[in-house]
Formats: sequence, C-alpha cells, structure tokens
Amino acid sequence: MPKSVWLLIIGMLVNVTGNSFLWPLNAIYLHNHLGKSLSVAGLVLMANAGAGIIGNLLGGYLFDRIGGYKSIMLGIVVTVIALVGLTIWHGWPHYVWFLTLMGFSGGIVFPSMYAMVGTAWPEGGRKAFNAIYLAQNLGVAIGPAIAGFVAEYSFDYIFTANLAMYIVFFFIAFFGYRKFNIAPEMHTSVINEGKKIRNKAPFYALLIVTSGYLICWLVYVQWQSTIATFTQDLGITLKQYSLLWSINGALILVLQPVIQPIVKRLEHRIKAQLVLGIVIMMISFVVVGYAQVFSMFVTAMVILTIGEMFVWPAVPTLASQLAPKGREGFYQGIVNSTATIGRMIGPFAGGVLVDLYGMTAMFLILTSFMALAIIPSMLYDRPLKRQIAE
Repeated sequence: MPKSVWLLIIGMLVNVTGNSFLWPLNAIYLHNHLGKSLSVAGLVLMANAGAGIIGNLLGGYLFDRIGGYKSIMLGIVVTVIALVGLTIWHGWPHYVWFLTLMGFSGGIVFPSMYAMVGTAWPEGGRKAFNAIYLAQNLGVAIGPAIAGFVAEYSFDYIFTANLAMYIVFFFIAFFGYRKFNIAPEMHTSVINEGKKIRNKAPFYALLIVTSGYLICWLVYVQWQSTIATFTQDLGITLKQYSLLWSINGALILVLQPVIQPIVKRLEHRIKAQLVLGIVIMMISFVVVGYAQVFSMFVTAMVILTIGEMFVWPAVPTLASQLAPKGREGFYQGIVNSTATIGRMIGPFAGGVLVDLYGMTAMFLILTSFMALAIIPSMLYDRPLKRQIAE
C-alpha cells in the first residue's frame, strides 16, 4: 500500500474519531440537555445532513477546480471555525447554526478523501476503498467510547475534544496531502458529468439500487436519533450508549476474517449480498423494538453490524462496477449523496412517528418500510438486461 494511502487512512481515522465524539450524542443533547422534542431534534439533524449534501456537491466541484489538497484544507478550516464557535456557544439556537456549518464543511472533505484514495492507488481497486472504510469504523469504535466517558463528566468537554482532533487532522493534511495532490483534470464534476452520460443503462441501474440504499440509511440512522433518546428514557447511561457504537466499529474490524469468506463466495452476486444484509438489519430492529435492558441493545447492535457489513460496502462496489472508465468519482458521489439524504430525512421522520404514535409504532413502521429496500436491490439490473436484449 502506498505511503500516500496510509496518510489518507490516518487522516480519515482522526477525522472520524473527532466526529464520533459528537454525532452519536446529538439527539440526546438536543432532547435531554436543551429540552427540545424529538421532532425538533430531527429537524436539526436534517439541517446538518442537508448542509452535508450541499458540501458534497461543492467539495466535488472544488476538487475538479482546485484539487484535493486545497478542497480538504478548506473543509477542515471551516470545521475548526465552527467547532471553536460550538465550544464557546452550545446553547439554543447557536447549536443549530454551528452543527449545520459542520455538516456543510464535513461534506466538502469526504468526497475529496475518497477521490484521492482512488486515484492515489488505482491498482488497489476495492482494497483502497475498503481501507478507508475500515479506518472510518476504527474511528467509530474509538470516538464514542471516549465521548461516553467525557460526557458522563461534562458534556462541555465533548466539543473541546472534537476541536482538538480536528486540529490534529489539520496538521496531517497540511504537511502530508499537498505532497501527492491529485491533478484536478483527472476527475470531472458532477454537473459536467451529467451532460456527458451516453450509455444510460448503468446510470439507471445505479439510481435504482441507491433508492433501496436510501431507505436503509433512513432506518439505520434511528440508532443515532430516536433510539439514542429511547435508551436514555430506559435509564441507560451515556457511557453505555456510546459503548454500543464502539462495539459497532470494533466488530466491523474483528469480524472481517469471518465475513470475507462469505463475501468472496458472493463476490459476483451483489443481489444476494444486499438482500442478506437488509434482512439481517431488519432482524436487528425487531430485537431493539423489544429491548428494555442494555444487553438487548448490545444484541441488536451486533446483529445490525453484521447486516451493514454486507450492505454498506456492496453498494459502492456495485457503483464501481457500473461506472464507465473515468466516471468512478461521479458514481461514488451519487452513492455518498444518497446516504446523506437518508441521514437527513431519517431523524425527522423517526421523531415525528415517535411524537405522534410512540416508539413501538415507529419501530414497526420503519422496519416494514425497510423491507421495501429489497425490491430495488433485486431489480436494479433490469436496465442492463434491457440494453443487452436490444
């Protein structure tokens, strides 16, 4: 693995570890500390994710225009400014303003990180993206574990810890990434790419499969919003809730040797990977619907993690397979944007369902809704078959 890829992996680890101090606790802080309803908390998280979508589009555009190093640095600097503000002012409505700004600036960083790792190690194929995926999940394992302990002492220090990690990320990017900056002309922007699509069958196939991907994320994000507050209502501590995400991140690393042989057998059967993963994730939501004690939430998280290990890597892999040569970045951008839209809609939808019908009904409705994701996962290749028939 090239040194440049290792620098990107380390940067992603530090970035996600810092983010993971805050994102699992956002809904809890808004609901329990700022006294807002779950619907309002969902709207705030929607604003954060919506700003992330705009940041993604701008990040891709800036990558094309000024290169990966400058676009990443811009995103980091804006995030540091937002975190300084959040560290000083984290009441209402300042929390909303700075959290939304962080969604925007974080959205600028991620597309460039993915584009840079793909072009820095093109011969690595899926290994390059899988390395970044594992770095993200190691950050998810470390960040919430630390955050839980810090939040038990004082929530105020969460913001300071997040700021400190981003300052470290700043120096990693400043001294490391400009040395292997990727030429902007190696990628095309989303806007320009949309005008260049000639063979539309793979593009339509991607849109179909990502519609199911969106549903999965809409339901999955309940763990960061409605389920987070549900655990607090049951008397589960912040430290225990944060530990759930550490279990999630650690399992993704530990279970790689177990999952890989199965994935290898299903390597050319993406449909099977998707359907298997979705069904397992649905089972986890059935379990959490009956959870009243911490051990049940742990069980549900273990099942959820196994399911996501099939689904989350499968969709970017499929996008890579569908993408025409030189269009990989555009197709991966669609995948990332779809996930962000799910994260944007999910907390608000879940919050409204809980406020109107209660937690049990929310689990039932959204778990049933997740079953619909199986349909596009099974039918995404219809445009490809039609093209062959023609």
